[in-house]
Amino acid sequence: MADQRVAIITGAGKGIGQGIARRLAADGMIVIANYLKDRAAAEQTLAQIKNHSPRSIIFQADVATPEGAKKIIEDTLAEFQRLDILVNNVGPFLVKSLVDTEPDEWRRMIDGNLSSAFYCCKYAIPIMRAQKNGIIINLGSLNAENTRGAPTTTAYNIAKTGLVVLSKSIARSEGRYGIRCNLVNPGYIETDATTETDRRELPSLIPLGSLGSVDDIAQAVAYLISPQARYITGAVLNVHGGLWV
Repeated sequence: MADQRVAIITGAGKGIGQGIARRLAADGMIVIANYLKDRAAAEQTLAQIKNHSPRSIIFQADVATPEGAKKIIEDTLAEFQRLDILVNNVGPFLVKSLVDTEPDEWRRMIDGNLSSAFYCCKYAIPIMRAQKNGIIINLGSLNAENTRGAPTTTAYNIAKTGLVVLSKSIARSEGRYGIRCNLVNPGYIETDATTETDRRELPSLIPLGSLGSVDDIAQAVAYLISPQARYITGAVLNVHGGLWV
C-alpha cells in the first residue's frame, strides 16, 4: 500500500516497546522495531506483528549514539521512502542514590533516555518537514513532569524530565511544518521485569488500585498518532492510574 504509514519504535524488543509495535502493526502500519542486543526478543516482536504488517522489520542500532540514530532513520527512509511516526521508547533504568551513581552510569541514563530521543528527533525532523507532516511520541515516566524528588532514581528521573522540555520545544518549533510531538508518561506497568513484591505492594499506592498494562500505554500512543488527536501537540499524557494526582 503506497499510503501505508511507517513507524520507528525504539526499544521495541520487549515490554512497552513491544506492545506499541503490536498495536501499530495491528492498526496497519509498517513498523521498524529497533533493538540493541537481544535479537531473540526482537524476533519475538517481529513474529507477533508480521501477520498484521508483513513489511515490518527489526533493526539493530544503538540509538543512544548519534551514529546509531542516524542509521536507523536514514535506512528507513531509503527502504520505505517515508517516515510518518517516531516513538522514542528506549530508556535504561537505574536504582541508585546520587552519591552512589558512578559517572559512567550517569552518562548511560542521560544518553539512553534523553540523548537517544534527541538524536532520533534531530535526524527524523528534516524528513518530516519535507513531508509536511509527522508525529513524534516520547515515553517519559511517572515522575517526569511533576519534578518530584527521587532520591533512589535521580539520574533516571532527570533524564526523563528532560523529555518534557524536548517534547514541548519540538511541538512549538515544528508545528508550522505539520509535525506534532507529545509525551506519554507510564506509571507502574506490568512487564516481565515486574516482581511479586511489586504486584503485592504497588497497587495500594495507586488510586485505581492496580498496575497498568503494556496495552494501556500502547492504546495511549495509538490515540495520539490517530486523526482524532490531530489538534493535540505539546501535551503530556499521564497513564499512571492516578498516581501523584
